[in-house]
Amino acid sequence: DFYLGPNDYRTLKSYDLNYEKIIPLGGWLVGWFSRLVIIPCFDFLGKFISNYGLVILLMTLLIKLLISPLTIKSYKSSAKMQVIKPEVDKLNQKYPDQKDAMKKQQATMELYQKAGISPMGGCLPMLLQMPILFAMFRFFPASIDLRQQKFLWADDLSAYDSIWNFGVNVPLLGDHLSLFALLMAVTMFFYSKMTDDPNMAGMKFMSVWMMPIMMFFICNNLSAALSYYYLLSNIFTMAQTWYIRKFVVTEDRVRAEMVANANKPKQKSKWQQRLEEAQRMQEQMQKNSRR
Repeated sequence: DFYLGPNDYRTLKSYDLNYEKIIPLGGWLVGWFSRLVIIPCFDFLGKFISNYGLVILLMTLLIKLLISPLTIKSYKSSAKMQVIKPEVDKLNQKYPDQKDAMKKQQATMELYQKAGISPMGGCLPMLLQMPILFAMFRFFPASIDLRQQKFLWADDLSAYDSIWNFGVNVPLLGDHLSLFALLMAVTMFFYSKMTDDPNMAGMKFMSVWMMPIMMFFICNNLSAALSYYYLLSNIFTMAQTWYIRKFVVTEDRVRAEMVANANKPKQKSKWQQRLEEAQRMQEQMQKNSRR
């Protein structure tokens, strides 16, 4: 049997012969998110809005609102880490030797627990957002609905939006300049500057300069819709960051929450119990070695 027709997910799926699997939507997690969330949302908005540039804008806004609780949780964890940093520095001065590493780790965990901080509280919400980023990276280049769809200066959202053809092929860049990719990289640079953490000075070059440049080279030859989505995502994230810092996760609110949390009775976590047990074993081994 041969199928001669559009590479459309809905059409292929209607045959109930797994034809839709030829569309590269990513691995099981990314593909699952694309099939159950992104494609239905994209199709639903497309029924009422003929301009796919506006569809992508609304879909980006909906996704940002959907994951906003995770974003706020991540910022709260980062703000608390900033507040207790002086106390963490004191612990580093109190236990400078490697032999006291276990004691320092236990004291740090107790400080985190007192402040209501989870060691994974800052990075876990960001990790949960990664499938969304990869799903979009797969979805837009594979979407047949975007072919020949114009938006702003882009003649075809499924292809790159060239505003300058070089006439020669530049290594890694290609023979053109995509404006959406360039704007995406610029907003990514400003967002990195906006969220630059002084405690991560060693990563500053990578986050502020290297990542935007790498993303520009990657997206310059991909679909304009993808670069446009990342551009919108960066703009919305910057606006969201400003709002959260200004009105939601202020230093006064964080300190008040930490004071209220410190007065609550605490139960030692299994991790802390194992840490204390390991410390007792280490101390016992040190005593035995002195005999």
